[in-house]
Amino acid sequence: MAIPDLNLLITLDALLAEGSVAGAARRLRLSPSAMSRALARLRETTGDPLLVRAGRGLVPTPRALELRARVGQLVQDAEAALRPADVLKLKQLVRTFTLRSREGFVENFGADLIARVAAEAPGVRLCFLQKDNKESASLRDGSVDLETGVVGKATGPEVRCRALFRDRFIGVVREGHALSRGGITPALYAAGRHINVSRQGLAGGPIDDVLRTLGLERQIAGIVAGFSSALALARASDLIATVPERHSGNLRAGLHSFALPFTVEEFTVSMLWHPRMDADPAHSWLRGLVLQSCAAAQNK
Repeated sequence: MAIPDLNLLITLDALLAEGSVAGAARRLRLSPSAMSRALARLRETTGDPLLVRAGRGLVPTPRALELRARVGQLVQDAEAALRPADVLKLKQLVRTFTLRSREGFVENFGADLIARVAAEAPGVRLCFLQKDNKESASLRDGSVDLETGVVGKATGPEVRCRALFRDRFIGVVREGHALSRGGITPALYAAGRHINVSRQGLAGGPIDDVLRTLGLERQIAGIVAGFSSALALARASDLIATVPERHSGNLRAGLHSFALPFTVEEFTVSMLWHPRMDADPAHSWLRGLVLQSCAAAQNK
C-alpha cells in the first residue's frame, strides 16, 4: 500500500479551519490555484468532496466535519513532536505570540508586558487581538496562543486557565458631574442616564439585575461594544459609564470614578491556553511574564 502524502494533512487542516480555498491559501502562504490543486488531491485521496459550494461560499461535508477535530489534533501533535527539545535560549528565541484579550488589557498591561519580553527575549514579538467573543476555537486551532478573560460556559472544557487578578465594576463620570460630588445612593445612581457596554448590543447586564432587586431601573441612553467608547461618551457628556476597575485604569485618566452604592459580585480575570502548549518552554515563559505584569500593576 502506498504511503499517503502526509503534507496533505496540513492542507486539510487549513481548509477545514478556514472553510475557504482563499483563506486556507493565505494561512499557508500559497496561491489560490495551488490550494485548489491541493483540494483536488485531497478529494481524490479521501474519496469525498470535503467542501462543497453553497451560494458564494463553501460548506463542509459530513466526512469533513468528522475529520476536522481529528486532523487538527494530528497536525498539532506533529508540530509538537518536531519542535526542538533544547533548553530554551531566550536571547536567541525568534517567535511571534498571539494574545487575544478584552479591551483595556493592552492599555493597562501591554506596555509593561512588552518591556519584560524585550528585556529577556528581544526576538519575540507580541501580536494583540481584540476579543469579541468567549469561544475557545482560536485556542484550539492554534491561531491564538494565549487569551485573557473570565472563564464561562463558552470556554472549552479542555482549556487550561490561571487566575490573574480580581476585578469589580465601578461608576465613571466626567469631572463636575453631579455624581462627582459624593453622597451617591442607589436611587441617585439609577436616576442618571447610562451608557451600557455589551459586545452583543444588549441593554442590560449584571448591574441591572442587582438594581431590580432594589426596585430600581436605570435608563440606558446608549449601548457600545467597548470600555473606551463608553468612557469617551462619559467624558463628553453627563452619561454614566459602568466599567471594570482594573481593565479601565489608564482609560479613565481625567475622569471621576466612584464605588457603586450597592454590591455587585467581583469576577476573576484569568489567562487561558490550550493544553498542547503546557510543555512548550517558550509558552510557559510567556505565561510567567503575564502573571508578573498583572501582579506588578496591582502593587502600584
